Amino acid sequence: MQFSHIPSGLVCLADARRGTERHVALVSFWLSTVAVSATDFLAGRITETTPDGHSFPATGVTWREAIAWCNSASEHEGLQPAYLIDSDTVHWNPQSEGYRLPTEAEWVHGSMGGSAGPRYGPLNQIAWTEEDGTTGPQPSGSKDANAYGLFDTLGNVWEWCWDRLDPARYGDYRLLKGGGWADPQWSCRVGVRRGNAPDAIVDDVGFRVARGAVSRSEAADGGQGWSERDDRQRAMLGGPLPVGWTPLN
Repeated sequence: MQFSHIPSGLVCLADARRGTERHVALVSFWLSTVAVSATDFLAGRITETTPDGHSFPATGVTWREAIAWCNSASEHEGLQPAYLIDSDTVHWNPQSEGYRLPTEAEWVHGSMGGSAGPRYGPLNQIAWTEEDGTTGPQPSGSKDANAYGLFDTLGNVWEWCWDRLDPARYGDYRLLKGGGWADPQWSCRVGVRRGNAPDAIVDDVGFRVARGAVSRSEAADGGQGWSERDDRQRAMLGGPLPVGWTPLN
């Protein structure tokens, strides 16, 4: 698996439900150029690449499985795992250099590749989508990369991020970005957000991984646009809850 160095930068994240925007200043980090392959996922670590350099992304991966894979791959390479898994709770250590899921801000910054707008190039040249008429995932890296050297951030498979989707409405549901092979054009844009339960199995969902410590403070509860404290604050709602809402406890 190859990684691209993603430079520091400023990212604007929109919250359509709340009608707000926030700007996140990112420190530089590393992001895998493609999603974790099916071979690497089954091995629980990064293996040698295939002779032609192409492989199919892992699919049907739950968020919890992606987290566990990150720790397994880190341990295999002698790196401090990024996550402490305690029963149903997962804690991220932002000081760790181990493999981890990107935050939403990191994913957006990497996917845009220094460009502006909803995608970094013509969709038919950069992404496998509904327009291609495929019935499953395609080999990673077989369409054009963005300026940061990242392939398939749009289309092919949805990718898990570390962040919660909306802690006020969906509790611990985690964020998905990018769109999949059967998604229409409107769904394959950098700004589109989707999510699911951490243990949900969906056939067009995979993940790519980040590396890089993003904080030097032992007291930090996150980084790169996410913190546990902020999620708890966003989950606080006054008055009666709308039907179907399950705020984070």
